Amino acid sequence: MTRRVFRYVPYAIAQDEHAAPEYAARCVSGDEADCAAESGVCGHPADVEEWLRRHTQETRHTRYRRTFTDYAVLAPV
Repeated sequence: MTRRVFRYVPYAIAQDEHAAPEYAARCVSGDEADCAAESGVCGHPADVEEWLRRHTQETRHTRYRRTFTDYAVLAPV
């Protein structure tokens, strides 16, 4: 008979220090359809905020969908 022992191992979830997070925004202003202009992927939230300001100045659009993406790692504690 084969015997197996399973043990609970607690893990901590953390942002991967070796992979940079990514920030982006998409304009969702518009009457019948979204404008759909996009900032593209940026390495810092300030870059996206600057894109938002410029786009608002040019178009007077004020509604955006912002995204933040990163990598997570799990490590036993």
